[in-house]
This record gives sequence, structure tokens and C-alpha cells, in this order.
Amino acid sequence: MSSFPLVLMYHSVESYTEDPYQVTVSPRRFERQMRWLRRRGLRGVSVRELLADPRPGLVGLTFDDGYADFVHEVLPVLSSFDFTATVYVVAGSLGGHNSWDTPGPRKSLMTAADIAAVAAAGVDIGSHGFAHVRMPEAADLDVQTAHSREILADLSGQEVTGFCYPYGAVGEREVEAVRAAGYDYACAVQPTPVIGRHALPRTFIGDRDATHRLYAKLARHRLTVGRAA
Repeated sequence: MSSFPLVLMYHSVESYTEDPYQVTVSPRRFERQMRWLRRRGLRGVSVRELLADPRPGLVGLTFDDGYADFVHEVLPVLSSFDFTATVYVVAGSLGGHNSWDTPGPRKSLMTAADIAAVAAAGVDIGSHGFAHVRMPEAADLDVQTAHSREILADLSGQEVTGFCYPYGAVGEREVEAVRAAGYDYACAVQPTPVIGRHALPRTFIGDRDATHRLYAKLARHRLTVGRAA
């Protein structure tokens, strides 16, 4: 791929008092960010849809880790704007919490029933590995890739086509493992030396991203790896 569409990276959306890892966006800010997209004539979609139909006006919406607040805070807002999204789930932590963010606020993760419910509502389910580990340090890449894919496909009733590297940590070895596991694409974070369909760059979105910062991030994307949205 010579150019890359805009893909926004979210994590958790809920009211909060502390957020040392900057992974939380307040519900009010999130709704304003989605409204900003709509006012610019943009529509948020899953990465699966974005890659299948990369026409102007579409923006990928992704949510890492599979937080339970997606069900109550994110899905209703997406539905109100007729947006969709991809949620990358840690397959071995269903119904648990974000143990990888210690110390930090404890956040609940979606259950198996939640996965089935959001998939039925039109949300695309992707894998964030079996455990939230840095892939270059993992000896069990088949478990992180192929096994997690099988679990999530069974729970969602979908063909799981997307993978997301925890922490954005990816190299040639990890790309080959994800490709061999049958994924059509994978998401990283920043542009990497292995940038491509199996290491797509994304734009981080946080709670401080009001209108002026969103404009700046869109412009930066266009100047670096993107094409006009």
C-alpha cells in the first residue's frame, strides 16, 4: 500500500478521575469527537469496511482492549451517528480487567456475552492477542494469533479478519505470524519499518483532543502516511 486511510485509535470511554496511561476519553468528549467527524462529512466505519471500500469520506474507528464501557458508552453514540467500528479484544481476558495497566485504574473488560451482543449490533470484532503481551517478546505467537482468532470467531459468529499488536510492538516476525494465522490485515500504532496492510498506522485519540487538535491530527496524517479524506 502506497498510502493509508485515516484510522483513529481509542481505548476506553467513560467518566474518570485519574488516567495515568491516557487511555480514557470522557463520554461527553467522545460524543463531540464523533459529531466533529459528521460535520466534516466523514463517517466512522470498521477497518474491515474501510479496507474493502477505501473511498473518500470514510474513517476507521478502532477500540483497543475490549473494555466493557464500549457496550454502554460507545455503542449508543455510534448508533446515533450511523457509525460502526472495530473492537480489538484480548481473547484470554474476557470478563476480566486491564491487568496490564498496573498501577492504574481498574477497568472491566467485555464478557463473552458482550462480544456476541456487540457483534450482533454490527460491530466488527478483531483480535488483540490471547494475552496483552508485547509480541516481539512472545514465544507463543500461534496462541496469540491463531488461537485468539478461533476463540473470537466462535463467540462473535464473525470471520475475524483483523489483528491489533499490543503496545504497537511489531516487526517482521510478528507480521509473518499474523499473516500466517489468516488475518487479512493488522493494526500497529505509529508508522513502523514494516508498515503495510499487516502493520497499518493509526492516529491516537485522547480526552484532550478537542476541535483544534483533531484538525491538527488530520493534517499530520495527510502529510505523512495518508491520502485526502
